[in-house]
Amino acid sequence: MKAAVYYGQNELRVEDITTPVIGHGEVLVKIEVCGVCGTDLKKIKDGLVSPPRIFGHEMAGTIVEIGEGVTNWKKGDRVAVYHHIPCRDCYYCQVQAYAQCEGYKKTGTTAGFAPSGGGFAEYIRVMDWIVREGMVRLPDAVSYDMASFLEPVNTCLKCIKKCQIKPGETVLVTGQGPIGLILTQLAVRENARVIVTDMIENRFQKALQYGAYKAIKANDPNIKGQIRELTNNRGVDLAIVATANTQVIQFALDSLRNDGRMMLFAQTKTKDYCQIDLGQICSLEKDIMGSYSSSVDLNPEVEDIVFNRKIDVEGLISHHFPIEDIQKAINLSLHPDESSLKILINP
Repeated sequence: MKAAVYYGQNELRVEDITTPVIGHGEVLVKIEVCGVCGTDLKKIKDGLVSPPRIFGHEMAGTIVEIGEGVTNWKKGDRVAVYHHIPCRDCYYCQVQAYAQCEGYKKTGTTAGFAPSGGGFAEYIRVMDWIVREGMVRLPDAVSYDMASFLEPVNTCLKCIKKCQIKPGETVLVTGQGPIGLILTQLAVRENARVIVTDMIENRFQKALQYGAYKAIKANDPNIKGQIRELTNNRGVDLAIVATANTQVIQFALDSLRNDGRMMLFAQTKTKDYCQIDLGQICSLEKDIMGSYSSSVDLNPEVEDIVFNRKIDVEGLISHHFPIEDIQKAINLSLHPDESSLKILINP
């Protein structure tokens, strides 16, 4: 089968490799579509993990082979596949901090080499614990493209739940890439007044279309003044940082009202340091939170949101690339332009 194999920093090679062999309790899924995710981009761009690997985890496809002992699934079933499922028994699972569970951190899907998702390949092996709890059967009316959004929407919904938005609050979302636009739509559903920032005009228009109250260009010299004017000179109640640029963090902190709160959503690398005004956290009582990855408890709600089009995910798709052109897809994702939003790979 064809697969895009990671061989180190900024190096992907499309190769013919052996199709995975499944074992007891496992299934083989033919990947129809896999989204390009920011976490994979960081690993590729910065060489954060050891090669060789096959990335890709926003996956949907068709079951083509069933292992011995598998029940409730059959060949031909259309599925979306999560690559992480928690153990449900450890301390972190007991407090619903699933992303900190050691079992959750173990990737349960692979196209070969060290398990790393595998969606950038024609077929993936889905391991037994994912077969039991991490596959979602797709309704006939749901496209593979839509289904590939289950995992990213789950991560965003987890973030929004953790933010505890109250109706009428003003929420700043910095960055309106695909994730930022999902966060904006979910915040609007919480009856928040959403202010967004970005550098790309097309993304402003999408955010406004999705219900944002105001869009401000990130390099506007009066951006802080505009936010003050929109909030009776107080600042926003909540700032969600949806861009990995650490320089944005102090801006988001400055944009908060006293006793406001900031959510870091894109700072997924450890040892990713920045300088901030600690006095604002103590004397002005501003809170900083983080949210990472998905929550298995939210799967049913996420399926309802995506499958019943309660937010628009299809409108976020700007490009499809065949796997042979994955390097073009990665480059465009790393250097977005007016035409680009969510990029999907079709192995």
